[in-house]
Amino acid sequence: MFKPRVVVLITVFTCSSLLAAPPVRKFDDPGAPPFTVLKRGENPPLDVDGNFVIGPEYVAAPERKSVDGVPQGKVMQFVIDSKDTKLLNPGIARKEFGKVDPNNPKTLIVETHAIDYKRAITVYIPAQYKPGTEAPFMVVHDGPGPSKNPSLGMKTVLDNLIAQKRIPAIIVIAIANGGGDAQGHERGKEYDTMSGVYAEYIETEVLPRVEKNAEVKLTKDPDGRAAMGSSSGGSAALIMAWFRTDLYHRVLTTSGTFVNQQWPFDPKMPDGAWGFHETLIPNSPKKPIRVFISVGDADLLNPNVMRDDMHDWVEANHRMAKVLKAKGYEYQYLFCRGSGHGIGNAQAQFLPHALEWVWKGYTPKK
Repeated sequence: MFKPRVVVLITVFTCSSLLAAPPVRKFDDPGAPPFTVLKRGENPPLDVDGNFVIGPEYVAAPERKSVDGVPQGKVMQFVIDSKDTKLLNPGIARKEFGKVDPNNPKTLIVETHAIDYKRAITVYIPAQYKPGTEAPFMVVHDGPGPSKNPSLGMKTVLDNLIAQKRIPAIIVIAIANGGGDAQGHERGKEYDTMSGVYAEYIETEVLPRVEKNAEVKLTKDPDGRAAMGSSSGGSAALIMAWFRTDLYHRVLTTSGTFVNQQWPFDPKMPDGAWGFHETLIPNSPKKPIRVFISVGDADLLNPNVMRDDMHDWVEANHRMAKVLKAKGYEYQYLFCRGSGHGIGNAQAQFLPHALEWVWKGYTPKK
């Protein structure tokens, strides 16, 4: 007897596939800060603070091209094993994304396990560096992984800007994260925790190894120290300067995660990095920090299971611009049209400008 065969089609959706694409925001939407709209290929003036719109068409910066005769810096790399460090040892990781805590919708319940990990430290040393002298430097988060032939994506930009004396002869230290992302992973613990712990880790575990392995000396002057990052790396850059202003005064961020992503929950900082524009900056005395922030018009919006109204990257950066202006900070804010999270297409145009702006006014101490 013929038996019909039943075919069952099962479709599996990931959490990310259930999320709608982020909406495209307009620079003049209700609640947005006032912006100056720039022409195609134009970056803001170096001597003006404020909010600027660039894009949606971008012109690649000429500083990205190698120029004959420009002194070439060198790039070296070494690896740090977590087992050889005192801080952030061991690391953490998760197998599954967390669930919203029914008793506290501002955080997640996440099961984690301990891990060992290795991170590469990639160091750019400009040709103009004089051995034995203390150099200004910039820490860059989410640095590259281990490589037999290490490279740094912005090396050519640095070579050109330094040769043109538009920025000092900085050493750049690109630090790979500890793995994973967001709540329950080592990267999230390092970058999203609202404290000075990660700055202390860099100070005690990374910088001494840089000086030894790269045979350089790094300045202790916080005005000669900058931190840079994208997404959670961007919030980490500001976290370092905010909680350890004695160590860092200059911050450069792209698509900064100034949202509620800290984990584990800290009742002293209940809003995570959203707290920067909600309470910390408005209610604190002005700090000697120079801040560059930027976001895409199609940047992230609530990309997880939390519904706490504190996971809108565009709104978070808008709010940052407002509180920075209100407190009188030196800041520039770029709203990048035609750009999503990470704003890579826009960075191709504005990164040299951003580096020059962040380092403007630096004078080495004698």
